[in-house]
Amino acid sequence: MNEYDSGKMADVLHACEGMVQTGKPEEADVILLNTCSIREKAEEKVFSDLGRVRALKLANPDLLIGVGGCVASQEGAAILQRAPYVDVVFGPQTLHRLPQLLQARRETGRSQVDISFPEIEKFDHLPTPAMVDVSEKYGKSSTAYVSIMEGCSKYCTFCVVPYTRGEEVSRPLADVMSEIDQLVATGVKEITLLGQNVNAYLGDGGDGDTVDFAFLLQHIAALDGIERLRYTTSHPREMTQRLIDTYETTPKLVSHLHLPVQSGSDRILAKMKRGHTVLEYKSIIRRIRAARPGICITSDFIVGFPGETEQDFEATMKLIDEVGFDNSFSYLYSPRPGTPAAELRDEVPLEVRAARLKRLQDRIAEQEDGVAQAMLGTTQRALVEGVSKKDNSELAARTENNRIVNFSGVPGMIGCFVNVKITQVVRHTLRGELIISH
Repeated sequence: MNEYDSGKMADVLHACEGMVQTGKPEEADVILLNTCSIREKAEEKVFSDLGRVRALKLANPDLLIGVGGCVASQEGAAILQRAPYVDVVFGPQTLHRLPQLLQARRETGRSQVDISFPEIEKFDHLPTPAMVDVSEKYGKSSTAYVSIMEGCSKYCTFCVVPYTRGEEVSRPLADVMSEIDQLVATGVKEITLLGQNVNAYLGDGGDGDTVDFAFLLQHIAALDGIERLRYTTSHPREMTQRLIDTYETTPKLVSHLHLPVQSGSDRILAKMKRGHTVLEYKSIIRRIRAARPGICITSDFIVGFPGETEQDFEATMKLIDEVGFDNSFSYLYSPRPGTPAAELRDEVPLEVRAARLKRLQDRIAEQEDGVAQAMLGTTQRALVEGVSKKDNSELAARTENNRIVNFSGVPGMIGCFVNVKITQVVRHTLRGELIISH
């Protein structure tokens, strides 16, 4: 979501003020920090980065510095108290107002703050779609993010998102389809749908009708030119049977699902206010795998939530063994200001929590390796995204189950689908050989 928003910030400044991005901060007229407040370290990094940018401001008083995103929404004008050299502070829902905020700063000489929640207005005022440029060198773009909704109404006790991005608001179906049509016209083949709680989508379908996420997926899949569909991030409570059935009826929907569970303990899930049990989560996975055999499941885990006992943690490890995950984002719990969980007492020593996290990550890594080993010798249809990060003489492609495979190919393949035989497993990546069809 932040990557998408960053692209939109660049778009709106280019469209309104003719600005282009530079890789050299000392050449910039405007420097923007797009921030995240999900984790404590990410939040502190904002002020660390601001400290470094301050030196550029001292050297160039005309430089404008902006802070956007969720930390901006959470802290608001308090950012100016800690970093008075910041010129504009804006939230995720007001990034489209960035040119006006910068102009007001120039005209008045006063720092500007706008962290309001104007709901869907943002999408109505943004320029034409920004694509994910998979290879600046060759100028081809084959994948794109499309944000279909904003905010979250689940109010998990540990999560700050509802307070920084507001409650769930879905874009109308026609708006989403219009953006995707424009992307297809430029050669985009793969779309990733975005939302804080993407499968809660309920958009205006026109004529007073409301359409759900399953309908949206099927509608997009019917478009000529779209060859692959992804989405993130989803919530178990919104994993309807209609959505599950889509995995059986819609081949363009990839065989990869990121479905955060956070804990394998019903007691902790209740304290987190997740709204589902372990048994319900496992039932969802079972039904999805029945609809799409071989699908890879990834998840999120919070280790050391206040009051987590050894028994609670063992329940999480049991769930990991029973489900079998391909990967995960897992973190030590960090209290977020303003959330209910921030008021809970945490008596588990840090070294205990850290040991639990390592054990969980090691187990997930074993399962991840098992999935990779099972892919050896198979032929995978993969979308070539660009030059390999490990060896610029090779290309990197993404398989349907979200694995990167490096192989020998030619630059003209970037942006195209190819068949690659998996020949080697390397940590977090695969190696393969191009299969040429005759």
